[in-house]
Amino acid sequence: MVRLLGVLCALIGISGAALAADLRPRPAPAPYIPAVVPVYNWTGFYIGGNVGAAWTQIHVSDSLGNSWSNSQQAVFAGGGQVGANYQINWFVVGVEAAFDWLANNHNSTNTVLVPAVGSFQLSANDRWMTTLAARVGVAADNWLFYAKGGGGWVGVNNPTLTNVSTSNSISLSNSNSTTGWLAGAGVEWGFAPNWTAKLEYDFLGLNDSNFTVPVGFAPSIGNVVTTHDVHVQTATVGINYLFNWHP
Repeated sequence: MVRLLGVLCALIGISGAALAADLRPRPAPAPYIPAVVPVYNWTGFYIGGNVGAAWTQIHVSDSLGNSWSNSQQAVFAGGGQVGANYQINWFVVGVEAAFDWLANNHNSTNTVLVPAVGSFQLSANDRWMTTLAARVGVAADNWLFYAKGGGGWVGVNNPTLTNVSTSNSISLSNSNSTTGWLAGAGVEWGFAPNWTAKLEYDFLGLNDSNFTVPVGFAPSIGNVVTTHDVHVQTATVGINYLFNWHP
């Protein structure tokens, strides 16, 4: 009997030790660290397309004291762009080239009556516009607010002076393009890791041009026609694919 009690006590002691081992405090779990959401990176080359509207304006005068003016309603514009960005903290710099077709088929001035000669009208329809500009902007994660400045070229049909009274017309120049300076601004939104959408406004101020009316087309006798205050304005929306330099 005494031996049996000793065996039971030994078994109880072993069970208690095992239970005590199980009740020892376990190590605290590692703290939860949330995943870091990557900040949008604007650095890289990009290519895309755009659509929108364009407005043109032209003022014309000649050496005989006549003057014409035109302020056209909006026409369709559409094309593409290619460029590159480099981001330094929140500051983004870049360069962009763009090309757009202009549905500008009715860019004619008002008519001017020349007594005893007829009513005259000047037309010079814009066909395309290409620009090259630097961009500077401020990035707020996947939003970019930017300004741009540079130069541009506009392709035009040869300026044509028409005597509306007689339907006679004469081309005043063999040049098919004119140049000028560009200023613009816009906002761009990165809606996916490599895709952005943008809204942009641009103003392209074009250089003045002088044309001498050939002898035999009234009113001539050395008459010089000058275009001035010529500009093209565009408002476009676009989409770009960004080839990031960094993941």
